Amino acid sequence: MEFFLRAQFLIPLISVLALFPLSESNNNQFCDATNIYGDSGCDVMSSVASKILIKGGTVVNAHHKEVADVYIEDGTIVAVQPNIKVGDDIKVIDATGKFVMPGGIDPHTHLAMEFMGSETIDDFFSGQAAALAGGTTMHIDFVIPVDGSLSAGYEAYVEKAKRSCMDYGFHMAITKWNETVSEEMEIMVKEKGTPLDFISLILGINSFKFFLAYKGSFMVNDELLMEGLKKCKSLGALAMVHAENGDAVFEGQIRMIELGITGPEGHALSRPPVLEGEATARAIRLASFVNTPLYVVHVMSIDAMEEIARARKSAQRVVGEPVVSGLLLNDSVLWDPDFHFAARYVMSPPIRAAGHGTALQAALAAGVLQLVGTDHCTFNSTQKALGIGDFRKIPNGVNGMEERMHLVWETMVASGQISVTDYVRITSTECARIFNIYPRKGAILVGSDADIIILNPNSSFKISSKSHHYRTDTNVYEGWTGKGKVETTIAGGRVVWENDELKVIPGAGKYIEMPPFSYLFDGIDKADAKYLSSLRAPVKRSTT
Repeated sequence: MEFFLRAQFLIPLISVLALFPLSESNNNQFCDATNIYGDSGCDVMSSVASKILIKGGTVVNAHHKEVADVYIEDGTIVAVQPNIKVGDDIKVIDATGKFVMPGGIDPHTHLAMEFMGSETIDDFFSGQAAALAGGTTMHIDFVIPVDGSLSAGYEAYVEKAKRSCMDYGFHMAITKWNETVSEEMEIMVKEKGTPLDFISLILGINSFKFFLAYKGSFMVNDELLMEGLKKCKSLGALAMVHAENGDAVFEGQIRMIELGITGPEGHALSRPPVLEGEATARAIRLASFVNTPLYVVHVMSIDAMEEIARARKSAQRVVGEPVVSGLLLNDSVLWDPDFHFAARYVMSPPIRAAGHGTALQAALAAGVLQLVGTDHCTFNSTQKALGIGDFRKIPNGVNGMEERMHLVWETMVASGQISVTDYVRITSTECARIFNIYPRKGAILVGSDADIIILNPNSSFKISSKSHHYRTDTNVYEGWTGKGKVETTIAGGRVVWENDELKVIPGAGKYIEMPPFSYLFDGIDKADAKYLSSLRAPVKRSTT
């Protein structure tokens, strides 16, 4: 079996290796924003130098800020200090009065995902291009197995990612359980030799997602979840959960249809906050029983947040990830009389009633929740219209990759809820730490990747479907405005966003391997030993 699995990965491995280095000639093959979705030759010559000096800005890391220059060579940060002197052949960017920060890392996206009878409209090129325009320089996408097969799913996503224009990593979903899945999980995480002596497989996936919702497709039961939690622990991989009670949601959907509630409002009514809270609590308790860290994706309700707060108060290792839509929007939009308008907001867990978002913002500011994702999963109006007459058929998902950095700044920093350093932590650094790629990512330090944004706190932004860089024709943040605009994005040492112009290279994005056993696993073995010593069992008893 192991030989078969190892051999099976030869082709996808070669595909992944092809994503890493670019030839010198390819380094100058840029696509400007007007060509971004076409198949043109993309031979617009770039003026971007391989050596860049960012001068006079306030450099912000998660725990420190200082006025300093940042010098970049060949995609790496070489120096961070005041008054760096360079020659005339260096591209100089004046950042005086602006913040120089690590590029954003989005921990939760779904690009080119086949779901609910359709496929998300943004692929690994259009979604990433939009993200770069918004200041995000890396994301982690979810590989969906093919008929339960992790290897087939992985191979499919390697193919999907070939035109990537920024760095990315993978999570892996688990949708069924058997011995093959268990063995494949190990291959996804660990370095494995292949039948060819000169190749080792380093697939670099250190997180696995379990859906407690979507009965009949992705949903897993408690038995499978338990097996998955145990396997994740043994591999040093982080278990992630979509926490809604899928059985109860299924019952809620039937109830709404019987009541004649078939529009988008039925989606929210069929899966209320109590079902998110129940599933969150159940997953947390099972993770505690196994003694392994847990990551709860897209926390949308007070109910779920309070379960996370309770667990963290007892020192359990639980990470809570709110998403931008849950922080900012409320469910009043789902009752809009225009189906097409209301349907664009359908996602799971659903957008909640007013009050949940402000509570989640407060939890984020207090550290109860640790980082912000998007759950970017876009469908256009035609795709959303598949659910006219039956909300259960509306493809679930909203946008967010391009808007996240701006909206989090406006909502959390400009409002005074968090500091600038906290902003870097929740949009970049904490994600890098959790998924074990810090300080390569998530920091402006010597030796870190040159993924950098320059944000002008006095510049304004406005969100519109007419100007965003997605393929979709709608935007759930249509008309939102605010202060704090990303004016420059540098990804891999290349200026890809400047003067409201986007220039990206198909195929320039690198797959980022994420090793197991992040800081969340520190001390787990000692806790296990303490538990075993506390049992005072088995008791030796006389059989006479």
